[in-house]
Amino acid sequence: MLRLLITSTLLLSFLPVFSQSRSDLEKRKKQNEKEISYTNELIAKTEKNKTATYNKLLLINSKIQSREKVIGNINSEISLIDGNIKVQQELIDELNNDYERLKSEYARVISFYYKNRSNYDRIMFILASESVNTAFNRIKHLQQYSEYRTTQARQIVETKNEIEKQLAQLDSMKSEKKALLREHMTETNELKKEKSDQNQIIQKLEKEKVELKKKLDKQIKLASELQREIEKVIAEELAKAKTDSKKKAPNVFQLTPEERKLANTFASNKSKLPWPTERGVITGYFGENPHPVLKGVFVRNDGIDISTTEGSYIRSIFDGTVTRVFVIPGAHTTVIIRHGNYLSVYSNLSEVFIKQGDKVSTKQAIGKIYTDKEEEGKSVLQFQIWKENQKLNPQEWLASSKNE
Repeated sequence: MLRLLITSTLLLSFLPVFSQSRSDLEKRKKQNEKEISYTNELIAKTEKNKTATYNKLLLINSKIQSREKVIGNINSEISLIDGNIKVQQELIDELNNDYERLKSEYARVISFYYKNRSNYDRIMFILASESVNTAFNRIKHLQQYSEYRTTQARQIVETKNEIEKQLAQLDSMKSEKKALLREHMTETNELKKEKSDQNQIIQKLEKEKVELKKKLDKQIKLASELQREIEKVIAEELAKAKTDSKKKAPNVFQLTPEERKLANTFASNKSKLPWPTERGVITGYFGENPHPVLKGVFVRNDGIDISTTEGSYIRSIFDGTVTRVFVIPGAHTTVIIRHGNYLSVYSNLSEVFIKQGDKVSTKQAIGKIYTDKEEEGKSVLQFQIWKENQKLNPQEWLASSKNE
């Protein structure tokens, strides 16, 4: 029974970890499925225009990434279940071994009792004792043997019931695995279809390389203007530091105790900050990224692009002060909010509800997204996070779920 106890203990210690891991995977899978569903909504708005468009390609690319994450989560769930099935099978094997051993021992007990089945035989067994002491020991022995037989019978029943219970759990796990394998096949087929759609659009867009290059050049120009404005704001803040460089370090923001506390709280919320949109999918990623159509061309993004629905409100990701509101022709309105020595930047707004110097709170609506009617009604927020003059990857700062 010791091996059985050890195996049972291992299984019991493994189950909470298994359940937690499975729960986390399910949560991430559901989040990715929501993103796929929302991306389909955005793609549906482009279906009126039957021609292949760059915006539609970006949305499909985003959906493919989410689909691949769903498949990855399913694979992880299957691996977890496989591990649990293995542990469960080992426990059942141990139970079966114990069951056979208990039956064998019980058979020997019954055989003994059969040979000594009459009360007369028992009395004679006791009376044949050489001394009172021996008689007492024989009585004790018969009592213990009787108790042992009862215990063996009970353990056999308990072990058989436990085997049936564990087999039911094992069958349940195997059913779950089969369901996940079917889901995996469905998701894989969807992924193949989406990649086929992706390739078709790329092939069509490759015929429009000249037009795509013009749009890219315009995008780079607008991005450069935006960066100059952001850097101007940062330069102004750094200039304040130089006036008191003897007491404090130059080239860093000079913060009041309240601003320092705000900055520290902002930093402690890394990977937990709310999204600047209630709904949306990332269609442009931080850093140098290969252009999806123009081979050999890389596009620099100082933040991330979040595609959302027409009319969506844009929200402040944290408490702070509006440092600047400005307009760049072609890039529309930009809002910069300062959170101590951190800055969050929201670009491509059609209207704003705040002004420079205003205090804002977390998730407060600061404006509305601009919707380009000539580009299938695409609504894309260009979002950035800076720490003084250092660009940060917003994906590392925002919560994985938009509801957080």
